Amino acid sequence: MVAPKKNKDVEDDYVVSEENEQLSKTQIKAQMVAMQKLGESLVHLGQSSLAKIPMEPELLDAVMLARKILRKKEGYRRQLQLIGKIMRSIDIAPIEQALSNIKSAHKKINDAFHGTEMLRDAILKGGDSKIELTITDYPLLDRQKMRQYVRQANKQRAENKPPKASRELFQYLKQIING
Repeated sequence: MVAPKKNKDVEDDYVVSEENEQLSKTQIKAQMVAMQKLGESLVHLGQSSLAKIPMEPELLDAVMLARKILRKKEGYRRQLQLIGKIMRSIDIAPIEQALSNIKSAHKKINDAFHGTEMLRDAILKGGDSKIELTITDYPLLDRQKMRQYVRQANKQRAENKPPKASRELFQYLKQIING
């Protein structure tokens, strides 16, 4: 049996407005899973980060209970479902915004850390010329101290000793550059 042909002209002219459209069961389920994942990310946050998130007391209580029953598989799953249910009835935009702020702050700290590591490695490889370039970028750095760290690091590398001077140079750079 051949399926009936659809009239594309009629379909293109008929536009369904957003407010009249009902969500399908699949869409509702996808929203529930998304809310549960958001709730799970709240459960896995540290206490100080969780305090920065604006949420209703009912949601906070549910998240704290989920943290207590984290090891009990079925109870934890059901608690995440409850968190998702609570989140469907509230505005989650402030929660998502606070979570993204926390993640971006963490990313900035990591980027600064990696940048300092790369600068240290470049100074150890580049020697005096790289020290001079770095001092022009960061005038608070002490030229003599940096040269001393580089000499000690090269000596330790030649003697196959632990890179203590390299670590000290990193700490010095981190202190001066990142404040």
